[in-house]
Amino acid sequence: MTVTPCGFTRTPEKGLARLHWSDAGWAVDGHAPDPAMNVAGDPAGDPVKDMADDVAELRPLRGLEIEWPAAPVPLDGLLRLAAAGVPLAAPEAGDPATPDAGSVPGWVPEDLARLLADRAWLAHAPDGTARCLADLRREEHSVRLRRLAHRVSGTPAISVVMATKRPALVAGALAQMARQRGVEVEVLLGLHGVPFERVRQAVEDAGLPVAWVEAGPDVPFGQVLNDAAALAGGDHVAKWDDDDWYGPDHLADLVMAAAYSGADVVGTAGEFFYLEPLHTTIRRTTFASGAAYRSEVWSDHVAGGTILTSRSKFHDIGGFPAQPRAVDRDFLKAATEAGARVYRTHGLGYVLRRTLSGGHTWQLPLAHFLKVASSQWRGFRPSLLMEAA
Repeated sequence: MTVTPCGFTRTPEKGLARLHWSDAGWAVDGHAPDPAMNVAGDPAGDPVKDMADDVAELRPLRGLEIEWPAAPVPLDGLLRLAAAGVPLAAPEAGDPATPDAGSVPGWVPEDLARLLADRAWLAHAPDGTARCLADLRREEHSVRLRRLAHRVSGTPAISVVMATKRPALVAGALAQMARQRGVEVEVLLGLHGVPFERVRQAVEDAGLPVAWVEAGPDVPFGQVLNDAAALAGGDHVAKWDDDDWYGPDHLADLVMAAAYSGADVVGTAGEFFYLEPLHTTIRRTTFASGAAYRSEVWSDHVAGGTILTSRSKFHDIGGFPAQPRAVDRDFLKAATEAGARVYRTHGLGYVLRRTLSGGHTWQLPLAHFLKVASSQWRGFRPSLLMEAA
């Protein structure tokens, strides 16, 4: 059993609590029902199970502020908290209540120390609403900690499948694939009514291995994807949409989520949308009904442009349905009917572009996205994890 961020709470009900070292291990002060919770687990029992139970009780907290002991101590408990997505921070410099406040001891590994010393996510005051910027910055910090604690060994080979009718978008999509970190990417391009000569320069400039198939404009979209996916040689097959934006850790985060969840199919939450005609970015964290739209959950739905599965499972499911529309929805439906488990991870490294509805296979008016928006910004305003200029 692996400690995971499954169940992460976006809008916490409580403030920061203190995490300190005791004879029993790392413990949280002021937390009911046990004010000295040993978050490292009971050595005589199952530490991972105990940790998972304890983390569920920590979810309502904004995060934990660490009080460092005078001498080196085991950091396993801290790393398990990071793996669970619990936001952690070193004390603020100059805090008179804490000796050596703000300093992270030299015996803490540099990568962990750098994250713990970064208190920028605490600069915004929470207001208890879904549109709170403080909650977004907190979640970004949580994701950075998860990446550290759930490092995927080796360099996973990903076969990225993209079908396109829009040659003008190919160069930008390939550039985003080329900046993916922690994975080895091969591109499988389905040219849908587009001759290769229209995209030759973009392919040659990409610096990636690219294979392609050409299909007539009347071939169903799903069939174009399948024809391209038939060339896959990677460990995983990932779907990519030509008009959306992806952060540099997008693929690595999907592989990480597949590893810690054990899911057969993973994808992100579709939270951020750029409404191009309105020059507006919105974030959706609730459905139109008002129900929470959550990440780090088991679900039958993920953003279609982010689907990732193993190459063998992709073939077991039967590939994409050979139809012109609803390809993502029906692939996920087929996966579930085939007994595959689907997991939805965070959506902070992905932005969907929306123009007028006729330009998308998923046709909804722009007014729909404004209606479901929890937050709205003028201009292109993705999460900081996108590392966008």
